[in-house]
Amino acid sequence: MKPSAVEQMETLGRHFDAIRETQAEAARVHARLVEQVDEARRFAETAARQAAMVPTKVALAAKVPLARWDAAMIAEREFVTELACTLRLPVRSAETLIAESRTLLHELPATRAALLDGSITYRHAQAIMHQAWSLPAEALPGFEQALLRSAPHLTVANLKYKARVLRERLHPETITARHQKSVADRRVVFEPEADGMASLSWVDSAEKVKAAYDRITVMGISLLAPDEPRTLTQLRADTFADLILDGVTAKGVGKGVRGTVHVTVPVLTLLGHSEEPGHLEGYGPIDPDTAREIAARAPSFIRILTHPETGVVLSVGRTRYKVPKHLRRYLRVRDETCRWPGCRRAAAHSDLDHTLDWQFEGLTAHDNLAHLCPADHALKSETRWSYVHRADGTLEWTSPTGRTFLSEPATIIRPPDKRPRSTGDSGPAPVRPTDATMGPPEPDEPPPF
Repeated sequence: MKPSAVEQMETLGRHFDAIRETQAEAARVHARLVEQVDEARRFAETAARQAAMVPTKVALAAKVPLARWDAAMIAEREFVTELACTLRLPVRSAETLIAESRTLLHELPATRAALLDGSITYRHAQAIMHQAWSLPAEALPGFEQALLRSAPHLTVANLKYKARVLRERLHPETITARHQKSVADRRVVFEPEADGMASLSWVDSAEKVKAAYDRITVMGISLLAPDEPRTLTQLRADTFADLILDGVTAKGVGKGVRGTVHVTVPVLTLLGHSEEPGHLEGYGPIDPDTAREIAARAPSFIRILTHPETGVVLSVGRTRYKVPKHLRRYLRVRDETCRWPGCRRAAAHSDLDHTLDWQFEGLTAHDNLAHLCPADHALKSETRWSYVHRADGTLEWTSPTGRTFLSEPATIIRPPDKRPRSTGDSGPAPVRPTDATMGPPEPDEPPPF
């Protein structure tokens, strides 16, 4: 006998009840997580204070011989970065989680209680916290109570709006003064998307962003015609691309300037014998047609073959500290980004670090060099974090507590086979690194600190 319509609805209702309970349990898990994070933070701070009180020769800072940071700074950065690796978060996200944990435990106890009973989600709690951070302590209880009355019934977007409006009413500082401070945070952010796409976000003063949006809208509308196949949304995107790629600033800056695109294309794809994707630096796989089109317009090529006889310069040993350009190209393709676990800063804007420092007899070689952004380079120099190279280019990082985390290379490039060739081998002899392949001598850089 088939269930009646009423019974079916009752069963469906039980499914929704189960979903809601699972969501509530997730909120309770988040509440426990922030308690653990704040407990660990307080423990680390206590340990740092104790370390600062003992003789200098055994103090925390003394355990890093060349450190210029004091014990408190070392302890703070070690805690934040190991938390980031533990939770597989970017360092900035780990810093935000620490701040949120402190806020929920010590400043917004009612919000934490709502998390524990599952009446709000962690995203609701974040909407409240992020607006509360700029309010004085005396305004927090009223702010929190007003929002929690309706938070269980609001979407996160609606709660954000309500929290922002309430914050404007309660904030003791004028919106003009706050805006002047916020302008310092203006930025442009690149974000890879699926299917060969990406997004570019611009955060700036509201009047500028709105005026820019209105401008590309008007320009897009002007292009609409009966025979125009593009939608207004597509025309906005195309107009924006034309202005960004070909426009100039009021002072003429940008005229003739083009961004540099690094694309790795398998040779068979380039020849049309394969549909293997190309690889766009800082993004990832792109479709073969786009890769071939970029290659066709490229003014020059840099060849790096994944072949035992590539001839790419992999080491100059102790002959020089500065990395020659051929080896730099190899390492840039191999690493693509900073090699700290989770960091996405481009290799082009990072330092090349000697894993074993030059001053400790480290070689200028592919298996003793890796890209580290300035912040993570300093972290390696100033704290007890360390790493070693594996044979495949993977870096194995060891944290101050002795736990290990891996950073894999963006591109696996097998180094030349250095085994002696037998007399029965066929084919050309291996290309040996010579002064010609390395280019003219380059002046040595001063040793690292």
